[in-house]
Amino acid sequence: MIKSMTGYGRQKGENERREVQVEIKSVNHRYLDLNVKVPRIYSFLEEPIKTAVSAAVARGKVDIYLSITAKEGGDVKVSPNLALAGEYLRALEQVRDTYSLKDDISVMELARMPDLLTVAREEPDAEEVKTQVLEVLGRALEEYNAMRRTEGERLCEDIARRGQEIGKMVDQVEQRSPQSVEEYRQKIAQRMTEILGDSDIAEQRILAEAALFADKVSVTEEVVRLRSHLSQLQKMVQGDAPVGRKLDFLVQELNREANTIGSKANDYELAQIVIEIKAEIEKIREQIQNLE
Repeated sequence: MIKSMTGYGRQKGENERREVQVEIKSVNHRYLDLNVKVPRIYSFLEEPIKTAVSAAVARGKVDIYLSITAKEGGDVKVSPNLALAGEYLRALEQVRDTYSLKDDISVMELARMPDLLTVAREEPDAEEVKTQVLEVLGRALEEYNAMRRTEGERLCEDIARRGQEIGKMVDQVEQRSPQSVEEYRQKIAQRMTEILGDSDIAEQRILAEAALFADKVSVTEEVVRLRSHLSQLQKMVQGDAPVGRKLDFLVQELNREANTIGSKANDYELAQIVIEIKAEIEKIREQIQNLE
């Protein structure tokens, strides 16, 4: 399914050490523009995140926000100074023996001694954090892409419908073009008859003028190309690969053919049809700007 470039996704995950939250949002852009914001201490995650997002997104300006919150005590390490504990223990035993004191030395007694325990913030395990973050990122990308698929489906349906409307108007152009030639022939015939009368010369001039006009205003080639482009349009919007750039080029070609028909149209009704065709092409162009 073709996706929109606009989307949003957010997911959380936690373990005994930390809570991770990933937020993804994007808007239209000509190319893929990734902006990853992570806490400085976790800067090593920026490239793995970009790699994962690049595999899931083809085009758009994508912002990814990562927040990591350590749980209370989750990144704290308490270590005993065993050498110092031994010295404290020997000193306490010496006092006990010297003064015949009650032997009530315990772990809790030792723990109260200065500098016996050291508290330090533990450095995060890079691989463990990376695994956790990429798992949450994967779920956020699923939510984000689901939203983009829904929007993309809506856009493609609208583009396909407008393409069908243009096809109907192209049929009108094809039907109207010979009529405009015949109407021109009748006008020429009337004018020539008024000037030259009903003569062989007048008839020859009428035929020549009508043939010249028919050749000048013929839109057969443009109609064929328009139908070919519209057929391609329908196939593209029914596919599942990113086609935003291809559709953008195709719309330019549709507009080119419509302009050529407009320049040839020496007829009010044809000119009005061309205006409506161009209006629909412009609406398609606007919708395409939102597609990946």
